[in-house]
Amino acid sequence: MADKTIRVLLVDDHQVVRRGLRTFLEIQDDIEVVGEAADGAEGVARTEELRPDVVLMDIKMPGTDGIQALRQLRELANPARVLIVTSFTEQRTVVPALRAGACGYVYKDVDPEALAGAIRSVHAGHVLLQPEVAGALLAQDPAGGGTGRGTTLTEREREVLGLIADGRSNREIARALVLSEKTVKTHVSNILMKLDLSDRTQAALWAVRHGMTT
Repeated sequence: MADKTIRVLLVDDHQVVRRGLRTFLEIQDDIEVVGEAADGAEGVARTEELRPDVVLMDIKMPGTDGIQALRQLRELANPARVLIVTSFTEQRTVVPALRAGACGYVYKDVDPEALAGAIRSVHAGHVLLQPEVAGALLAQDPAGGGTGRGTTLTEREREVLGLIADGRSNREIARALVLSEKTVKTHVSNILMKLDLSDRTQAALWAVRHGMTT
């Protein structure tokens, strides 16, 4: 099976950061940098225009910041997967970005090979959460919130949810459960609807909180 080139958009207000990211990513055989943006508003516009697979997004930018941009992309139902690339390590900075729809985050001093791996991972459908941030997200949820909704899930949906919590992509879930990817996508959509959740990150956290990991 031939690997698909991952189309990436860089969104950062520092040109030197964008240049550094581009320089490294352009030597990756399976990653193509399709554009750049200097703030969140431009990032949203370029994402809509270029339809990248993955957006590398800074959080702190003048004007429209990364969190506002994430919310706008969610409202537009843009399918791009957003990976936060930040120099801020505080949970109070990273957690709102994840709640706004980011698929994970890495720090700007990340090893280049690890960055490429993170891009491939979020493109494959994984959620990148460090344990301390996952804990912070869970702690901010109302205790026991939504427990009853879990009883509406079918046994198969519970299996899919457990695999989402393990960071599996739809393709990996399909292989594990001997299903088609289309069927898995349908199960994921049903899970999100039944649990009143907006994305896979929230589903993974819900599963962890309610003991539904595999």
